[in-house]
Amino acid sequence: MNTPVNETRLKLAIQKSGRLYEESIRLLKECGIGIGTGVNKLKADATNFPLEVFFLRDDDIPQYVEDSVADIGFVGENVVFEKNREVTIVEKLGFGKCRLSIAIKKGESYHDARFLNHKKIATSYPVLLQKFLDERKIQAEVHEISGSVEIAPGIGLADAICDLVSSGSTLFMNGLQEAETVLQSQAVLIRNKNLEARRQQTLDKLLFRIQAVKKASDNKYILLNAPNEKLKEVVALLPGMKSPTILPLAEPGWSSVHSVVNENAFWEIIEQLKAAGAQGILVIPIEKMVV
Repeated sequence: MNTPVNETRLKLAIQKSGRLYEESIRLLKECGIGIGTGVNKLKADATNFPLEVFFLRDDDIPQYVEDSVADIGFVGENVVFEKNREVTIVEKLGFGKCRLSIAIKKGESYHDARFLNHKKIATSYPVLLQKFLDERKIQAEVHEISGSVEIAPGIGLADAICDLVSSGSTLFMNGLQEAETVLQSQAVLIRNKNLEARRQQTLDKLLFRIQAVKKASDNKYILLNAPNEKLKEVVALLPGMKSPTILPLAEPGWSSVHSVVNENAFWEIIEQLKAAGAQGILVIPIEKMVV
């Protein structure tokens, strides 16, 4: 007996606009999932995967997932911890990276959190800020505001702020300096804690695709030529997924070596390969990587 589509279809909540929307849609596309999007559209069905997408305010996504209005969601860790809903973080998605930081006026000297004692702090994240202060036994006055937090010190509303930071340029333009990081954040996939088994199977299929895309983005495929007498030294630098592939070249005494290198170690390994005698090194992006 065939399982009805609506019993296996996942309901995914993503941010309807802003910094995470485009990256969420891009990730789905890289997973081979087509989503019809449009202006002011509130939901859309995938054309080739049992998935229905809801476009919501990011602050609302944890609540929708907890209440089973959506089965899963793509949302920033900062929102998950601030809202403190009954949801499970399943996977870190690797985009939307930022940090929740304390910022103070330029020229002020900040040695540790004791600087904040008896200060006024403006933030859109009162729960995370209060937890930070409580853990350090700091008594401060928290002012919860939404939007344009960085102007608060300049207009006399606060002595410091606690806000999301990416490049730090907004702080600089408002006469502020970053003092301390409260939380490192990135986009994560969350799910309802009571997800029905058939929908969990669909989620597992989606996770398989997401993890393949993430592995590909973290690695590079490289091809190089090396003299045979240097192969042992070159291969030692290239563990690959299991071991490098070695093919003889038409020119006697030379071989072609194919492998995968992690992005974080890429430049260091390339330098070592050249020093070991490798030539004609080609670097190719990986679209998907299934291990």
